[in-house]
Amino acid sequence: MRIAIRTGMLYDGTDAPPRSNVTLVVDDGRIAEIAGNAERAVADRTYEAASVVPGLINCHVHLEVNGEPDIQTFYLIRTPTERTLDAARHARLALEAGVTTVRDLGGSESNAIALRDAVARGEHPGPTIVAAGRAICMTGGHGFFLGREADGPWDVRKAVREQRKAGATCIKLVATGGVLTKGAVPGQDQLGEEEMRAAIVEAATHGMRVAAHAIGTSGIKNALRAGVTSVEHGHLLDDEAIELFQSRDAYLVPTLAAVWRIYENIAGGAQPEYVVRKATEIYQHAGENIRKAYRAGVKIAGGSDAGTPYNRHEDYAYEVELMSTVLGMSPQQALTAATATAAQLIGVDAGVLAVGRPADLLLLAGDAGSDVRALREPRVVVKGGAIAHERP
Repeated sequence: MRIAIRTGMLYDGTDAPPRSNVTLVVDDGRIAEIAGNAERAVADRTYEAASVVPGLINCHVHLEVNGEPDIQTFYLIRTPTERTLDAARHARLALEAGVTTVRDLGGSESNAIALRDAVARGEHPGPTIVAAGRAICMTGGHGFFLGREADGPWDVRKAVREQRKAGATCIKLVATGGVLTKGAVPGQDQLGEEEMRAAIVEAATHGMRVAAHAIGTSGIKNALRAGVTSVEHGHLLDDEAIELFQSRDAYLVPTLAAVWRIYENIAGGAQPEYVVRKATEIYQHAGENIRKAYRAGVKIAGGSDAGTPYNRHEDYAYEVELMSTVLGMSPQQALTAATATAAQLIGVDAGVLAVGRPADLLLLAGDAGSDVRALREPRVVVKGGAIAHERP
C-alpha cells in the first residue's frame, strides 16, 4: 500500500530542526519520498497530521508483566502458558500506543523470543522485539525467580551460550540488587566485574550486545569497567561513574518511570513494603544523579522497565515525558532519546525518518516538538509501512 501523509511538522528522530509543511510518502514498507505539501503525491490512502515522528523504541521492557503491584508473587503464581498469553497481549498494547520496537530484558522462559518470531512472520501484532532470554544473575540474586542463576566466570559464559542457543540476540546481566526482589539490596554488588567481563567476552564472540541491571554505585562501575554496552537504571551513579560512561562510550537507560510509578502509587497500599521502601530511597536520588549525567554528556537512551508496578507497556510516553521534565531535555531531545539514540543502542534499523528507511512512524494530533504529551495517544501507528493501529 502506498500512503501519503501531509504533516505540519516532521521530526526525523535526530536533533536536526524539524521540517514544516511536508508530505511523507510510504511505499513497500519504506519511506519513498519527503517533499513539500505543494507537490501532490499519488497514493492509495492519504492522511493529515499535526506532526509525524518515528515509532517509539523502548529499550527496557518485560513483556510477561504489565504493572502488577507485586511482580515476584505474580511470576510465581502464573503458569508458563498464562505468561505467554500475557506477553502477546502486552506486545499488542504497546504497538497500539506507538511503540514499534522493544528490547525485552528478561523473562521466565523463551516467551519473548517465540513472540519475536511470530511478530516477524506477521502472525501476531506487536513491535519488533529484540530479546535477551533469561537475565543472568548470581545464585539467589535479583530476579532469580525468572533468571538464570550463575556463579563464576565459566558458569556465566555457559549461561550466555544457553541464551544464544534459545534464540536470544542480546544479553542481560544483573550487577546489583534490585527493588522488586525480596531481600535484594539495590546498593549491593551481585555479579562481579570478573564474571561480567567473561560474559561480555562470550557475548561479543557471537555479536551480542550486553546490558547490565545496575542501581548501586559500585555495581554500576563494575559493569562499565567490564565493558557493558548499556547500564540499565544507574540511579545511584557518581562522578567516577560518569567519567566511566564517557570513556567507555556506554549508554545509560534510566528507566525513570519504574521508580516514579511505584512512588506515585504508594497510597494504594497494594505493593509489598520492601518494594515501597527501596523505591522511595532511590526516588530521592535518581533524578538529580541522572540529570547530572545527562548534563555531562552521557548518552541517554529511552527505556521504561515496562511491566514493573503500575508501569504499563502502553504508557511508554510517560517515560519520554519524564526525560523532559526530570532530566531537563527539550521535548525534541527526549523524543530523540526514545527513537534514534535508542535504535543505535540496540542495533536496529529504525528510529530515523529518511528516504529509504523503514516506515515505522506515528501520526499525532499535536506538535510533539513543543509538547511531548502529544505522544500519549497517536492517531495512527504505521509499522513496516502498514497501518498497525488507527484511532477513530
